[in-house]
Amino acid sequence: MTYTEIEYEVRDGIATITLNRPHRMNAYTYTMRAEMLDAFDRIDADDDVRVVVVTGAGKAFCAGADLGGGGDTFNKDKSHDMFAGEDDVLEDGTPRDGGGTVALRIARCLKPVIGAFNGAAVGVGVTMTLPMDVRLASEKAKFGFVFARRGIVTEAASSWFLPRLVGIAQAMEWAATGRVFDAREALDGGLVSRVYPPDELLPAAYALAREIADNTSAVSVAAIRRLMWSGLSAPSPWDAHVNDSRLMAALGGAPDAAEGVTSFLEKRPAEFPMRVSKDLPGEVPDWPVR
Repeated sequence: MTYTEIEYEVRDGIATITLNRPHRMNAYTYTMRAEMLDAFDRIDADDDVRVVVVTGAGKAFCAGADLGGGGDTFNKDKSHDMFAGEDDVLEDGTPRDGGGTVALRIARCLKPVIGAFNGAAVGVGVTMTLPMDVRLASEKAKFGFVFARRGIVTEAASSWFLPRLVGIAQAMEWAATGRVFDAREALDGGLVSRVYPPDELLPAAYALAREIADNTSAVSVAAIRRLMWSGLSAPSPWDAHVNDSRLMAALGGAPDAAEGVTSFLEKRPAEFPMRVSKDLPGEVPDWPVR
């Protein structure tokens, strides 16, 4: 696929996705959705990609849905941007929320994903990032779960993700008011992990990505990512213990574990031989493709 609304680059084990409609503040469209889905498919298939960084071109991260369609922007019978398409529907025939398909694809990714908010992230521009593992923000970033002010509902599965990330009280305050808030409030509320001066944001994101890529087993990180996200809805810690036990048994005798211990004892950098594409154990909790 040729990309027209995102940029995709892989360098030294780090994939960068840049939302690239700066003339529209990187507003979300059906085309952007399709390109992001394709990019994450490429990421999972490429063993050279260890970490993903997602950011925006220009002054914004993503200003939300492109409202160029006017009052019919969210009308399922007239809008082609906000829904997944005629061939992608729920069992009852309802067209799937397009932002949700992106969020679920990010959730299912086998590589850690870092969001670098260089500017405004509003509506789907923030909800589709909730399954990212770490979110970092520029001091100039602003956020808004503005759906109630547009007469619609929180989407992109954010009713599942957001309360788990920030707690139900904070999630409801942001969603019920629909107000736009700054990076400091996002940090205090737990939506982002750190806030940086604008020129330090991407270097910080790449430094974190580099630490992961240079020091860890790709298979271990993929398995841990699934364990963590699946654990958010595990009925009890005993259920999580079952998954932990199965993966410890599966990976404890594998080549990466042997290399991890040996390199530590020999006081040298590890060279992990296993690859996500062919060595991920069947015991890794699976999230369905849908």
